[in-house]
Amino acid sequence: MSTSNNRRALVVGVTGISGQVIAKQLLADGWEVFGLSRRAEGLPAGVHHVSADLLDAEGMKKALAGLKPEIVFMTAWVKKDTEAENIAVNGATIRNLLAGLEPDGGVRHVALQTGLKHYLGPFDNYANAVMAETPFHEDEPRLDVPNFYYTQEDELFSAAKKQGFTWSVHRSHTIFGYAVDNAMNMVLTLSVYAEIQKALGKPFIFPGSTQAWNGVVDVTDADLLGEQLVWAATNPAGENQAFNIANGDTFRWRWLWPQIAEHFGVAYEGPKAEHFQPLQEQMKDAAPVWEEIAKKHGLAVSDVTKLASWWHSDSDLGRQIECFTDMTKSREAGFLNFRSSPKSFFANVEAYRNANILPR
Repeated sequence: MSTSNNRRALVVGVTGISGQVIAKQLLADGWEVFGLSRRAEGLPAGVHHVSADLLDAEGMKKALAGLKPEIVFMTAWVKKDTEAENIAVNGATIRNLLAGLEPDGGVRHVALQTGLKHYLGPFDNYANAVMAETPFHEDEPRLDVPNFYYTQEDELFSAAKKQGFTWSVHRSHTIFGYAVDNAMNMVLTLSVYAEIQKALGKPFIFPGSTQAWNGVVDVTDADLLGEQLVWAATNPAGENQAFNIANGDTFRWRWLWPQIAEHFGVAYEGPKAEHFQPLQEQMKDAAPVWEEIAKKHGLAVSDVTKLASWWHSDSDLGRQIECFTDMTKSREAGFLNFRSSPKSFFANVEAYRNANILPR
């Protein structure tokens, strides 16, 4: 465990799907937690808010002056239209963050959350240049294509060498978790889709490929992701290592999809050529339907764009390759936590219902 007496942590992207749970776990363990985001909306109770724009280098230095956290968690990213833009912007965010922390020193460990695009390639060349065999292992060579994850890693490694802190990189798969107005949120996206289809009297059609329907896949529970990041930041075995992080079980969508349909009381269909279309196409007229659902049930959010990330679920469910990861390295290092993926999905559905985001 940590030998420092500082016990102060900084969570960047604190209002996001993983940042929230990391902050809550740290608070429960007695850490003083600072959360960096542009807006305070969604800030977990007990977190000190740091308002800053990661793309404003000088503003970051001012916002972080005197903070001196012992451990730092970088979970934020900015989506752009091309990978060249993603590289420029997301390279700048971590560079500005680490440069802003440098003058005061005191940082012992920085944990960076990335994902399986490390193995699959960027969104604009997604799953086309894959060289690794499944399950994916952490020691696979980088793909010979531009990738902002690689840029972020290189910025991290460079700053660690210069400033003397240790690092860890955490490659999560699709995250099952709780967040509103989040760019990548499959549980809420599929739940909203099921509720809309139910209201319209239409079947819950699997919107992805036949390969994704039949192939083996895994996912990452947000709480489990947080547990691994905190573990790596507070244990020597996590220092200067990259780790996959998935629940530890695998499944096929053809097995889980009917369970989701039953849970929402809607008929389902698998992928069929005559009606295959991505969610972005199926749900292009979803806004007024969701407004009616929200009005009928008195829901907290009537804007469907704050709840559903159609494009992200389309990218995951439309893959033409199977996709799952090896967790051996993490287990051998001492991180043995796991989750049941179905239980994770339905527990998060219940959390959204309890928060009046989804109908009861």
